[in-house]
Amino acid sequence: MGEQGTAGRSATVDLGGAVHYVDFGGPADGPVLVLVHGLGGSHLNWDLFAPLVREHARVFAVDLPGFGRSEPAGRDSSVAANVAVLHRFLTEVVGEPVVLVGNSMGGMISILETGEHPEQVRGLVLLDPAVPGPRRALDPLVVAMFAAYALPFVGRRLMWWRRQRQSPLGRVREMLQLVGVDPDQLPAEVVDRSVTLLEERQDVDGMDRAFLVAARSLLRLLADPRRYRSAMASIAVPVLLVHGDRDRLVPVAAARDISRRHPSWRYVEWAGVGHVPQLQEPQRLATEVLGWLRDFSLARPQD
Repeated sequence: MGEQGTAGRSATVDLGGAVHYVDFGGPADGPVLVLVHGLGGSHLNWDLFAPLVREHARVFAVDLPGFGRSEPAGRDSSVAANVAVLHRFLTEVVGEPVVLVGNSMGGMISILETGEHPEQVRGLVLLDPAVPGPRRALDPLVVAMFAAYALPFVGRRLMWWRRQRQSPLGRVREMLQLVGVDPDQLPAEVVDRSVTLLEERQDVDGMDRAFLVAARSLLRLLADPRRYRSAMASIAVPVLLVHGDRDRLVPVAAARDISRRHPSWRYVEWAGVGHVPQLQEPQRLATEVLGWLRDFSLARPQD
């Protein structure tokens, strides 16, 4: 049955190092959805959403190296390196073109994978993706936090200090609140599994390094987004962009700008929603995604 408490089967595959993923199952004749988490996230980010769509699609959630249960093992965790790992997952594990569903940094990685390997992607769902936008709209706390991450000694010291100051439960609750989710509104088992994941980490220092490398590479792509914008411009598959107007990490102004630049993309903006709609509004998101799959003939024929 896989990892206790999840709605799918846990597995690990060697893709230049161990990569953990969850296979949520689904109909063999349906589309394949591959769910890609954001910075600091994991397969657990999808536990409320995946069960709502697996009757209509085959669903996988992958832990990128350095996140979730994919221990870093000295690997590069930059955005570019994780694009390469995602591509290997699509070709070596899934083995057919997929619909990528990416949140935050996972949205950035999914865009880059689609730009580099269009033959591998049938459609793209972007949930509050990390995209360039007006700096004046950024949250001051988020600016300060990422400024600290950008400094080698300061970033690692900040992460060490947080671990000393807070329990795993406190860190999980703080992160949920930062991304706009009230932890008391989530099923208790979702929070419990996130706490267990922190407690069971083996290479804590390596995970810290992986987080910081990923954060810095993400910031570099946003600071000089020419390659990133080129990838977006090359995308020919259907795209659904969902963004919450209460997102503190990626301001809604950035998503509005992207939607204006790409009028063929379907843009949906949700009032009162933060950075992770799949946790805050899983049923609403499932309805939106399944409707979009049908509208663009990406769903299974009998749907």
